[in-house]
Amino acid sequence: MPGRKTGEIGGRFCFVTPRFGDGVVGGSELVMAQIAKGLASRGATIEVATTCAVDHYTWANDLPEGTTADGALTVHRFATERPRSSGRFQALQKKIHDDDDLQPGDERAWVEGRFRVPGLYRWLSSHGAGFDAILFSPYLFWTTIFGAALHPERSVIVPCLHNEPEAELQVVSSMLAGSAGVLFLSEPEHQLGHRIANLPARHEVVGAAVEPPESYDPDGFRKRHDLQRPFVLYAGRREDGKGWRALVNAFGAAVLRHDIPFDLVTAGVGVPYIPAAVSDRVIDLGYLSEHELPHAFAAADAYLQPSPNESFSRTIMEAWLAGTPVVATSASEVVTWHCERSQGGLTYGDSFDLAQCLLYLARSPRAGRALAQRGHDYVLANYRWPLVIDRVEAFLAPMIGVRA
Repeated sequence: MPGRKTGEIGGRFCFVTPRFGDGVVGGSELVMAQIAKGLASRGATIEVATTCAVDHYTWANDLPEGTTADGALTVHRFATERPRSSGRFQALQKKIHDDDDLQPGDERAWVEGRFRVPGLYRWLSSHGAGFDAILFSPYLFWTTIFGAALHPERSVIVPCLHNEPEAELQVVSSMLAGSAGVLFLSEPEHQLGHRIANLPARHEVVGAAVEPPESYDPDGFRKRHDLQRPFVLYAGRREDGKGWRALVNAFGAAVLRHDIPFDLVTAGVGVPYIPAAVSDRVIDLGYLSEHELPHAFAAADAYLQPSPNESFSRTIMEAWLAGTPVVATSASEVVTWHCERSQGGLTYGDSFDLAQCLLYLARSPRAGRALAQRGHDYVLANYRWPLVIDRVEAFLAPMIGVRA
């Protein structure tokens, strides 16, 4: 609006995300929370509409319904309703991955197969017109697919797209095309958006960010967790979709065939698959708190990112900030793009490539430090929260004051 300066956005915005709050593990949810808090700190009025769920495996209603305050944010929680049987969802999921054509009704049934949130839908239907913009993320959940259709003229999608079969669904392309705007976290995600949908005129790459902790304690971390040997780290969801099984198999092959001096330490949610043949070289620390995790990045000799399904990859930014080089799968366009732009990471295609990357870092620690420094500089130059909030603010500013 005329006269408004960056840092004085004002306006009234709603953030819709399937999970929100402490204890929630998920990149898109964290990005949404941090953007919401960043805008609130600049004078915007922010409300959050979310579910009562914390666990993305069960979608159980672990938190009470109702309205609470989270600092400057007003948070509305609504109960999920889950189907009695997951049979149809699993059958439709298989058809999607087998590249079978789904009818529109089947696609909608698949979206409803995890959970529904009727209370949130009713609340958004009644209250949505009172916001300057409603931001939805991530792209594949009921809250986004169904919620964004209520007030498309003010719906802004933060899709966190992955290059996966689900992204090809008609409900996804229709949602993106029919929205008021789309915010992407990286250029490869932006290009994927163009491949799957006729994007609205207003769309932009705004990125995301990571703030460094006040200090790192790598030696203390090793002592607290009794880590005697050098190690490489994977932190995140230990799931096939995030590349965990492929990583541990490739690491196991590298360890068994080459003289790799590193153990693999893993932290996160999910029960990790660990083959017996390398069980003495893979150490599971389980879930680490947000205060302990930065020390893990700093203590590692390298951070491994095996996930092909990334729209930004917060963890590689955390590793670079901690002074740790990154070794990432070339199957991810996003992570490869970051590694090439920053010159701060190595990429691998198979277990032989992974072994060569690890041997290179073991034999050339100075080269590893140089990689990490370039990554560190790249994060500070591009992905600090003030820069990201500036971009989001500039995108949303024309929408302020035009609501009914």
